[in-house]
Amino acid sequence: MRARRVIIAGAVQGVGYRDWMLAEATRLGVHGWVRNRRDRTVEALVAGEEAAVQALLSACRRGPIMARVTEITEEFADPPDEPGFRRLPTA
Repeated sequence: MRARRVIIAGAVQGVGYRDWMLAEATRLGVHGWVRNRRDRTVEALVAGEEAAVQALLSACRRGPIMARVTEITEEFADPPDEPGFRRLPTA
């Protein structure tokens, strides 16, 4: 299982980004979580089969219709402890 921690910057809060990402991750069978950060970015941990993770990361560069993604940074990470994909509280 491959895992990545990503930070998504731009107009990504208040536009349904987390709910959209939850739906996309579930559709692709990706595990992990997503949350808003106080610095107005969105942070996520995504894990699963490499092709599914890459498909989700590619979709994240577009985001939902109202979002405007300006930058995504990613780094390798440890997989989540729990299966499934969920929303976490703001960090």
